[in-house]
Amino acid sequence: MPSDSQKLMSDASPSNHANSTSHAGRIWLATMGIFLTLAGLIFTGVLWRSYNRAMETRAWTETPCRITSSIILSEKPSPHSATVHRLSLRYDYTHNGMAHVGTRIKRVEGATGHLDKVEALADQFPQGSSTTCFVNPSAPTEAVLIHATKAGLYSIWFPLLFVIGGTMMAFRALFPRKNKNAR
Repeated sequence: MPSDSQKLMSDASPSNHANSTSHAGRIWLATMGIFLTLAGLIFTGVLWRSYNRAMETRAWTETPCRITSSIILSEKPSPHSATVHRLSLRYDYTHNGMAHVGTRIKRVEGATGHLDKVEALADQFPQGSSTTCFVNPSAPTEAVLIHATKAGLYSIWFPLLFVIGGTMMAFRALFPRKNKNAR
């Protein structure tokens, strides 16, 4: 009859330990795969939304407009920050017989530390010049002078790699291949 210590030794056999380690490893890989898939899906959604918003203004009505004010504004947001610059524009346009005033260059604007970029934009839209603006037909008070970039669509392949890789990782961890050489 085996002793108590022999029973304990037989319960802690290497095959039992390997199976529990293998199971824990597969759960870890599946969790990581699911996490990578979800992160990839979130970033894919962000890029897809960016692309859709960029395409919306391309369907807006092209309307002639006149730049009435074009001023470069420079400010220092805090005492220890660098100076940032932005172009403040006003332009007049008429849509469906109603006069409107626009101030937006793009849908999403922000200040920059690159004065040369703002000066180039000011040269593109000098005061008194005529240009084309794009007016939202369902909200005529909303207009832009420049369409947003479609870079979101061009970059969407990168987070999709995480979706594919994470899905494959989770699938392989949850449904491992059966080894033909195993006995």
